Amino acid sequence: MKLIKKKGLNLSPNIVFIGFISLLTDVSSELIFTLLPLFLTNVLGVATVVIGLIEGIAESTASLLKLLSGWLSDKLRNRKYLSFIGYALSALSKPFMLIANAWGPILAIRFADRFGKGIRAAPRDALVGDSVDEDNRGKAYGFHKAMDTSGAALGLILAALVVFSLQRDVVNLQFDTYRWMIIIGIVPAFIALFFFIFIKEPPKKAVDACTARVADSAKEKAIDKRFKIFMAIMFLFTLGNSSDAFIILRAQNLGNSVLLISIMLIMFNVVYALFSMPAGILSDKLGRRKVIITGWIIYALVYLGLAAVNQGWMIWLLYAFYGLYYGLTQGVYRALVCDLVPEERRGTAFGMYNGIVGITLLPASLIAGWLWQSVSPATPFYFGAALAGLSAIGLLIFVKE
Repeated sequence: MKLIKKKGLNLSPNIVFIGFISLLTDVSSELIFTLLPLFLTNVLGVATVVIGLIEGIAESTASLLKLLSGWLSDKLRNRKYLSFIGYALSALSKPFMLIANAWGPILAIRFADRFGKGIRAAPRDALVGDSVDEDNRGKAYGFHKAMDTSGAALGLILAALVVFSLQRDVVNLQFDTYRWMIIIGIVPAFIALFFFIFIKEPPKKAVDACTARVADSAKEKAIDKRFKIFMAIMFLFTLGNSSDAFIILRAQNLGNSVLLISIMLIMFNVVYALFSMPAGILSDKLGRRKVIITGWIIYALVYLGLAAVNQGWMIWLLYAFYGLYYGLTQGVYRALVCDLVPEERRGTAFGMYNGIVGITLLPASLIAGWLWQSVSPATPFYFGAALAGLSAIGLLIFVKE
């Protein structure tokens, strides 16, 4: 597969087109779902524990499918069409948000959207690994996350413009404002599907650039023990990493209006996008573990800050550093998965990674919702900071590169 070598990018066309698909899909998702917690609380009067239930069920139940789709992509040796089916299902579910007027239908729509993600996530991540050489692996996953997050930023900019046009600095989200976000957000979700025309399934003989380095042929089809340990550590970390809906609610709890929250989320995604590719390149040079541990330390400090702040403006600085944490880790996680498994098991491994992280979001979100209501809005963030610190220690001790 030919590489794009403009200014040293060294990435295949597949990586670029997958990036544009993710960009457009995130424009859509951010418009429709980022302010959904505010719609549920401000318009429908839903309790925070129900929001935790919606987010947890939608993410975790759909995550079971990620295990199957990754394994299936290994068996079929076809990542492209499974990815397309997943993106198509998510796009088809979004128009139904226009008629949802209770949390039950919203749960069903949110589940359908995440069901689509469950089908596409592991095959797409494996396709990225299939389409790049080993020396540029971190860069490729970093580029993908940068495009994905740029789409999120664009979606939030559009959301902020809608809020500014319809309700300005009104603290609570209004129904008509959210309805227009849904109408606009539906369009890019369907445009993204057309980019699959340009994606090619890499031939099997070209895939071995991303195989794990193993000592002998008997180990070529085995999953590295370090991968299993990494999955256990990711479970621990994710247990304290509840839905970001709680950070949005924390921002409103401290007096930020819907418009200010939208701008804050734009800032977060800009920081995330700017650091994703440099972090991937850095992990190619210095190792994945060092970059991930640095990200987790930043995460712990941010969560401690979210627990302690008492003024609305303070959360802006913390959310900028939260974007840095995302930029340092999300692409590098996937590059590390690719490092630790052979090519024949890559889809299965990404299914396990996405599945474990997604499934853990159910207990994580329920715990956060319970701590918020039963103790205080600060308590979920203390809990998350503690688990992040333990996870960083575990990665340092038990996962060697």
